[in-house]
Amino acid sequence: MFEQLIEKIKFISDKKLKFKCATEEIRLFIDEIPEDKFKRIVKQIGTIPENIEHDSTEEKLYSKASDIVLARCFRLMGLASKALNGRADSADIIAESISGYNYSLVADAKCFRLSRTAKNQKDFKVSNLSDWRGAESEYAVLVAPYFQYPQSISQIYSKALDSNVCLLSWEHISIMLEKNIKETTSLSLESLWNSSQMIARDKSLSFANSKCCFLPKIDIYVAKKIGIPNKDFSEMLNRYKNFIVHSGKTEIDYLNGCIDEIKGYTKDKAIEELIKAKKLQEKINSISLYIDKLSR
Repeated sequence: MFEQLIEKIKFISDKKLKFKCATEEIRLFIDEIPEDKFKRIVKQIGTIPENIEHDSTEEKLYSKASDIVLARCFRLMGLASKALNGRADSADIIAESISGYNYSLVADAKCFRLSRTAKNQKDFKVSNLSDWRGAESEYAVLVAPYFQYPQSISQIYSKALDSNVCLLSWEHISIMLEKNIKETTSLSLESLWNSSQMIARDKSLSFANSKCCFLPKIDIYVAKKIGIPNKDFSEMLNRYKNFIVHSGKTEIDYLNGCIDEIKGYTKDKAIEELIKAKKLQEKINSISLYIDKLSR
């Protein structure tokens, strides 16, 4: 089903629709996917496939698709939620409790390529997410691929603790959906969204290690919500690691295929592709448009 979503994104991208219209088509497609197949998409959505062209309309639509997927995840977990068509300086997703717990949250979905290893705090936008919460929402939740979070030390962890931004992963969300975890009048998920504040209150956490990765602590919170031993949760998480390894090999095969295709180019075709890759014609068009306006 994930492959069908990619095909849909490429098809919509080729239609050259306005972004809002393209987003609505993707929303309709995702929301109509049967729940069992949708859960398979959640398992894979955190990794942007290499066949999605970098810095393209396809990639922007993929990012928006991940917002729509996360919003549906929240709905399956018993919250009212929707992905917004908002500005660049606002949250992409909002959700609120409908089981009487009287809270709301903003969320941001992050996806990365396996080839993108050098990431910094700006890629995660923890501070921005805290600001986007505003006065209306109690919590802010970031969802990114588990094994693409910094695994040792990073400022994103101290920032998350300082501003109470919950750091979750697509793997956490996927496992909770797999176990059919849903907020009800007898089960609140509020403590999960508030996990960073609870970790920050731990007196054993000194300022010196506030930048240390605390995902293992989040694992414990999620395992508790699911109602399984920490060991069992670790085993489930490890299966996701194996799945990513398999996906990585598939991506390598695709890129090797691209290399073989390029090796077969004629000289003229190679020149044409290089010009396209450097976006030289687009730059010429932009400058021409600018100076034309000045000349009028």
